[in-house]
Parts: sequence; C-alpha cells; structure tokens
Amino acid sequence: MSQAPLRLAIIIGSTREGRYADVVANWFVAQATNRDDIEIDVIDVAALDLPVHFTKSPVPALQAYLERVDRAECYVVVTPEYNHSYPASLKHAIDLAGAEWQRKPVAFVSYGGISGGLRAVEHLRQVFAELRTVTIRDTVSFSGPWSLFDADGRLVDAAMAEMATTTMLDDLVWWGQALRAAKLADEPALERAS
Repeated sequence: MSQAPLRLAIIIGSTREGRYADVVANWFVAQATNRDDIEIDVIDVAALDLPVHFTKSPVPALQAYLERVDRAECYVVVTPEYNHSYPASLKHAIDLAGAEWQRKPVAFVSYGGISGGLRAVEHLRQVFAELRTVTIRDTVSFSGPWSLFDADGRLVDAAMAEMATTTMLDDLVWWGQALRAAKLADEPALERAS
C-alpha cells in the first residue's frame, strides 16, 4: 500500500455574503494541516467562477475545478444547514463533476442551528451515494457555532471537536488508502482489457 500522503480536497460549500463558513473551515484546515498523511487543497465554491447553467463545455474555470476534484483522493465537505438542507451552490458544484468523485471517500464538517448541520449532511450522503463514493460515518458538527468560536476564530472549548476531527480523519485516511490500493490492484486488469 502506498504511503504517500493522500490528496484531500476540502470543499467549502457556502457562497452566502457574510457566511460563517470561513471561521469553521479555517479552524478545520488548521486541524487537518497537523497531519502528515494528507496533502490539502481547499476548494472554496464561492471563489470559483463556475458556469451558472449546467454544462460540460470545457470552459477554463470548470475544467480547472474538475481537474482538482479528479486529482483529489478523498474529500471533506464543509457545509452549513440552510432551511433543513445544504446550499444550492454546493449541489451545483457537486453535480458539475461526475466520474471525478467515484470510488473515493467523503467526510463532512457541518454547522448550523440546533442540529449542527446534520440534516444537511444526511441529504449529502444520499447525493454522494449516487456518485459512487464512500461516506464516512463520523462527522464534525457545530451546533450554534457563533458562540463556540472567539473573535480570532479559535474554539473556546476545542477538546471534543478536536477528538471528533481525529476520529473522522483517521477513518477517511483508512478508506482513502484502501481505495487507493484497490485502484492500483485493478490497473493491470484495466490495461489488459484496453
């Protein structure tokens, strides 16, 4: 099994003006950066110039996005919960890619009101199942995050969230390495078939 770090794409799904996603995502990225078994690419949907309409035309911004999604070996989706689900902007970004997602693990960091964004996560699990991914059971969620982080974006009481992050990333890495090994084992068969 390859010991090279897994290529992890952290996808920030909110595009709302004044969003809280930056606080949550920056905290999570700082936690993930402490690991030596992953390499991080942060994909902020709000910073992308994706086409508004669904298209497969190779416009440069879309092509660059698809290449980043394809290059990643595993994903963490950072999502808020809006009206009991995830943002439309995130769904559009997910749908613009297809085969790029397949046979890779996906984990979730969520935030929102009393549910901590878990209803959004449960909806996303169905979407990613259709895309032939493996979703990680454990999540990191923040219920009422506005009172959990200080003005500098640090968690006031970080112990539980740090433990949840470690558990989630350990499982994500396990699945990522297992699926990497499976793909490598399939390569000779695929080459013979072509």
